Amino acid sequence: MDRRDFLKKASLVSGGAAASTLAAPAYAQGKRTLKMVTSWPKNFPGLGTGAQRLADNITAMTDGRLTVKVYSAGELVPAFEAYDAVMTGTADMYHASEYNFVGKSKSLAFFTTVPMGMTATEFDAWIHHQGGQELWDELAASFNVKSFPAGNTGAQMGGWFNKEIKSLDDIKGLKMRMPGMGGEVLRRLGASAVSLPGGEIFQALQSGAIDATEFVGPWNDLALGFYKTTKFYYYPGFHEPSGGISVGVNLDVFNDFSKADQAMLRTACIAENNLLSSEYNAHNGAALEQLVNKHGVVLKKFPDDVFDAIGKVCEEVVAEFGAQDELSGRIYESYLAARKNVGDWMRITERPFLDGRDRVLG
Repeated sequence: MDRRDFLKKASLVSGGAAASTLAAPAYAQGKRTLKMVTSWPKNFPGLGTGAQRLADNITAMTDGRLTVKVYSAGELVPAFEAYDAVMTGTADMYHASEYNFVGKSKSLAFFTTVPMGMTATEFDAWIHHQGGQELWDELAASFNVKSFPAGNTGAQMGGWFNKEIKSLDDIKGLKMRMPGMGGEVLRRLGASAVSLPGGEIFQALQSGAIDATEFVGPWNDLALGFYKTTKFYYYPGFHEPSGGISVGVNLDVFNDFSKADQAMLRTACIAENNLLSSEYNAHNGAALEQLVNKHGVVLKKFPDDVFDAIGKVCEEVVAEFGAQDELSGRIYESYLAARKNVGDWMRITERPFLDGRDRVLG
């Protein structure tokens, strides 16, 4: 090779290297900040910290190319306006419970919880393997949203009451915080159901604006200090056998993502779904012990006849929510089929095992 050929090839190589060097700023310009609005107080245990953990994981999984900025309830929009914010593009994502947005469609409640419905384990089976996600996609797309499960608070407590519940007559006239289908059940029983964000419940209890409330369970209820105003803590929660938490993404934003980023977001949400569920199971027991033994909370079980009577009303309400339109009907039928199919399996596996374990070990 003569000197001129060598210099020519060297020039081409150095030019290629320069082109590679110049490509880096173009990649940097592809960085994007996504606004995530939530329905939770800032840094609230589980719900708020779970939203932040998901945001941090998305940022880490994309090496900072996608940065998610979390806004707590009221910072960018009020807690119950998160869905509207994502629909319209005011925000890119929300972290919230779908049943707070039944003003859009009553069928959204099926993707948080259904009174006397599926547990968290059963719900996940429906969403991931029995057609639930596809129906959710169809419903959410009509509002320009793409939604994923991103956590579950599990079976919830029945609530905090300022008096004992001995019969259905004790429910009549109560003003109780309870959203979604559960709130409608209360109305059928003669109570007044109020929908309030988590950060506003304690003040409402303290002022007497409400007589009773449910929220999530011991871990969150301890943090909110309900024991300071109300002592009767009832179980089980007929209204929320699971508490699905969702991430909704503006559909235009989601469709603008690469296939890789869409898959990443879906995977990050599934991971957070598992993390948040296990986190609640890890903390609720110790929090309940503290409520009872340190703060003097009176733990009570709903009388069987009261719970059974409530259950019958639940089925009526769920059926009405599923009769809104053709899509609601398909969601309702799919949900019922999954509840039976997965529930039949749980009935001969987990339930008798837990009963047997309690019998043997106490």
